[in-house]
Amino acid sequence: MIGIIRYGAGNIFSLTSALDRLGFAYGMVHTEEDLAQYDRYIIPGVGHAGAAMSKLEQTGLVPAIKALQKPTLGICVGMQLMTAYSEEGDANLLHIFPNKTLRFKDSEHYKVPHTGWNRVHQDKQNPLFKDIPDDAHFYFVHSYYIEYNELYTLASTNYSLPYSASIWHNNFYGVQFHPEKSGVYGETLLANFSKI
Repeated sequence: MIGIIRYGAGNIFSLTSALDRLGFAYGMVHTEEDLAQYDRYIIPGVGHAGAAMSKLEQTGLVPAIKALQKPTLGICVGMQLMTAYSEEGDANLLHIFPNKTLRFKDSEHYKVPHTGWNRVHQDKQNPLFKDIPDDAHFYFVHSYYIEYNELYTLASTNYSLPYSASIWHNNFYGVQFHPEKSGVYGETLLANFSKI
């Protein structure tokens, strides 16, 4: 059963709708005591990373999240929160991954935010991407990206520069794209996560 970590950062309707379509049982995690009910977790997030981290700290869940031993998936800002630092709000984050989250530079050819479908290249083999072809398209909406680090990058993409589309370390996974808005491949990824 999937526990969705709730900390007041954004609408989770599209995520819960995707889980409903897939027939997956899920519930909401508001307190540390709630964590024991679930065998895996999703950290959703939209909006401002600095503000999201502040809200997460107010829940008192930060030490418990960093200590999780069960599969945990961060989506979009939820993935960025797993990094050490974000330029958005000049914020120190969970530091599960040592990477930094940086802002795209606006240019004539690359508008910020980056919105739309991008190919995702699988840098490593992992059950999260089982039955998903390499260079499949996923849907992105973001102004900040996680710097590419070969050690932690599970999958990468390119928008003005290469960056991490997915990261992985032990039981922690992150995706910058929105699997819940990425059609069949996004739903395949969520289904894969339910089996990790």
